Amino acid sequence: MNAPTKLAAPAIPFAVPTSRWDDDVAAKLGAAELLLYRSNLLGSDLTVTNFGGGNTSAKITETDPLSGAEVEVLWVKGSGGDIGSMKLDGFATLYQDKLLSLETHYDGPEDDDKMVGYLPHCTFNLNGRAASIDTPLHSLLPFAHVDHVHPDAIIALAASSGGEEATKAIWGGKIGWLPWKRPGYTLGVQLRDHVKANPGVEGVMLAGHGIICWADSAKACYEHTVRLIADAATYLNARLEARPAFGGQRVAPNPDRAAIAAGLMPRLRGLMTGARRKVGHYSDDAEALEFVGSVEFKRLAALGTSCPDHFLRTKIAPLTLDPARLEDESYLAAQIADYRELYAAYYERCRRANSPAMRDPNPVVVLVPGVGRITFAGDKTTARLAGEFYGNAINVMRGAEAIGDYIALDEQEAFDIEYWLLEEAKLQRMPAPRPLVGRIALVTGGAGGIGAATAARLLRDGACVLLADRDGAAVEEVRAGFSKQFSPDVVRAAVCDVTDEAEVQAAFDACAREFGGLDILVANAGIASSAPLEETTIALWKKNYDVLAEGYFLTSRSAWPLLKRMKEQGGTSVVFIGSKNAVAAATNASAYASAKAAANHLARCLALEGAPSGIRVNVVNPDAVIRGSKIWDGEWRQERAGAHGIDAGQELEDHYRQRSMLKRDVLPEDIAEAVYFLASDASAKSTGNMINVDAGNAQAFTR
Repeated sequence: MNAPTKLAAPAIPFAVPTSRWDDDVAAKLGAAELLLYRSNLLGSDLTVTNFGGGNTSAKITETDPLSGAEVEVLWVKGSGGDIGSMKLDGFATLYQDKLLSLETHYDGPEDDDKMVGYLPHCTFNLNGRAASIDTPLHSLLPFAHVDHVHPDAIIALAASSGGEEATKAIWGGKIGWLPWKRPGYTLGVQLRDHVKANPGVEGVMLAGHGIICWADSAKACYEHTVRLIADAATYLNARLEARPAFGGQRVAPNPDRAAIAAGLMPRLRGLMTGARRKVGHYSDDAEALEFVGSVEFKRLAALGTSCPDHFLRTKIAPLTLDPARLEDESYLAAQIADYRELYAAYYERCRRANSPAMRDPNPVVVLVPGVGRITFAGDKTTARLAGEFYGNAINVMRGAEAIGDYIALDEQEAFDIEYWLLEEAKLQRMPAPRPLVGRIALVTGGAGGIGAATAARLLRDGACVLLADRDGAAVEEVRAGFSKQFSPDVVRAAVCDVTDEAEVQAAFDACAREFGGLDILVANAGIASSAPLEETTIALWKKNYDVLAEGYFLTSRSAWPLLKRMKEQGGTSVVFIGSKNAVAAATNASAYASAKAAANHLARCLALEGAPSGIRVNVVNPDAVIRGSKIWDGEWRQERAGAHGIDAGQELEDHYRQRSMLKRDVLPEDIAEAVYFLASDASAKSTGNMINVDAGNAQAFTR
């Protein structure tokens, strides 16, 4: 490790938000729509609040559906919503008078969980949206509009030993301060009582949480919130200019960090055994690199996060790795094992008599000096969000250290939030994950008919997919479509000619870096040619073998090290897209058919070689998949029509349909279903097999 340097990394200041309120838009909105507009403005600006964080409310006069009388209704963001993207149905609606009457059931902090159980009894108009745990903070305050947000600049104040003093310096007593208290009814009572005791206060800083403020109109509340955040950001930025962040730089960013991450992530993923496989997310943003390369990195990382929103997604603390030892397999294994033991010890120290069973002890956040931040979770979106929340935590630490000492959550408090019975009940109500969630697939020829249909089938059941294809424009078009249909998180694309060894390896490196490894390889990239033997040139022969035999070899060889990593987690799957012609002779197609036969036999060889590492290798043999096929859109269609002496139009499709035993067309989606079966756990005990999807062809019966 290099000696500390006095040269500071470039300052990364807090963004200063400004109002984005549009009076013309607001003028057309009713009371509830104004609340939604305000909420979406706040939540869509990540300088104002974190994804999924914060809550907003308005007390609105409504007509009681039973009595017809006018009543005051609290509209407040419901449990689990995101104020940046929510719609009106994301708000819980509750009778305000009933909410206020709940205090008769409250006898002290030990009743916090009990009080949550009363909230459904206050529901207005049969609204099924569950009320948030923060509802009392809004209902017990006597203000029409209330915002509670936790942007980085605010949490930096709330998580610093100098935070209370800074709050006074910034706002001159107009913003109050409450010490840490877990969210719930007690915090709502403390907040109300503090405001009563300080009638001139315009908001309250909640230590460890964020800030809560209010106003008499939606616009005034929004602009008040933005102004407070801007004040905090400006104050912190001035102090950050006076000192190097985190004590200055110790380790400079490694220029090869992306390649290092691609090599490291599959190895870590393979060591994180448990009930479910993990998906990874890598970031080398400026915040991450500044933090992991700093003098104070290890001290601060060990403290963990401060805000409950951050902690719930990032665990008690990250795993930190020595960049000089990343090639040492025993070191990585020991680090993962040690982390799991430390987490189990934390659980045993803090557990209550009624605590839920210990959850997954693997790390969520992995930090490597010079490389950046890697996060792992059960799905890609959760992994990405965990990384973003730890990025927020880094910003908080930077600001907190600029005005004092950073203060993390107390260990017992952190445990009580992580293993909160109400949180456990929420987790138990969540639907079971789809079968392929946590699986990572790479599909060659991903822009073609069979490739795209296969990718869609895997994505539909939860897999992450990297589409590899030599046609950059086409594969990007397919990726963009899947991004809209499924999620931008779960699909990537790479330009890859399977005959180019370097491009093949680059595609698998990208898959490792983007998702963390590989579980499923679908070798599908192909060509087709038709010519009598005497007209088959050496170039045509080699072209078929380059793509259909050597291409399958190159993709399998690059996939192999990634696939072997997952042996202890149930193994992996390779599926070759073969052909009916691989097992049945075809007129005027010796180059194509023999190359396909070579690929099919390669699959058998790989099934033998892969079995000890838990790698299953199987083949799907299609026949005459004409619709949606790039191959059939080209010369192959004309050539096969000529070989059979028929017209290349509808007559060709009729020919293949009538030739089949079942008299049915074979579609890309039919091949995709067979691939899905062989890629999934439904075929966990099958390897070295071929499945014909050809509507029946006796010549191609395997034997």
